[in-house]
Amino acid sequence: MFQFKQFNIQQDKCAMKVGTDGVLLGAWAPVTHNPYSILDIGAGTGLIALMLAQRSFAEQIDALEIDDAAYEQCVDNFENSPWGDRLFCYHAGLDEFMEEPEDEYDLIVSNPPFYTEDYTSGNEQRDAARFEASLPFEDLAEAAALLLSENGVLAVILPFKEEARFIALCREEGLFPFKITYVKGTPESDIKRSIMAFSRAEATDIITDELIIETARHQYTDEYIALTKDFYLKM
Repeated sequence: MFQFKQFNIQQDKCAMKVGTDGVLLGAWAPVTHNPYSILDIGAGTGLIALMLAQRSFAEQIDALEIDDAAYEQCVDNFENSPWGDRLFCYHAGLDEFMEEPEDEYDLIVSNPPFYTEDYTSGNEQRDAARFEASLPFEDLAEAAALLLSENGVLAVILPFKEEARFIALCREEGLFPFKITYVKGTPESDIKRSIMAFSRAEATDIITDELIIETARHQYTDEYIALTKDFYLKM
């Protein structure tokens, strides 16, 4: 079990455990537009949806998870949280969910699988959680265009090397980046991740900044502490 300040995550049934990417997106995703409805695509343990329940006043927070075991765990984590009445997990794939969309969402978040190399670990559940083939970027961009409300926001975290391709796919669907944070593990390391926010309005100036996680092993930067201190017990 992973303990946060206001909720706990059971993760023994999930291929992908609580990790820095999920925490970063859950803490970073824009909520200043006061979303009423939120959708987490590929929810896994439910971490990001739970973080957004803590950060926002959204009345409707839906999650989507195709894996049987992860879905069950996500439901348990939702029910055992302080916000169980606002959280709901659908047991479905994105293509199935898009066939008969019932709602629009003011915020859509996703920490999608992104390993595109032709490599498999032999663990089918883990591969599905890690490899882009199980949630193609094209499908994610198309779904966001269909499901976002007029002033809605899509927020994702991806490897830096995938940034340009994903921006191009979103542009084809009429979604444009307005904020990008570049994540580096240490001041000397290369950019590892891009956290991006998109909307239907094309920004004249995209807000960009950089987030460095550590200056040395377990020596976290002030920026990283400020972003995650409401969640991590030891921040």
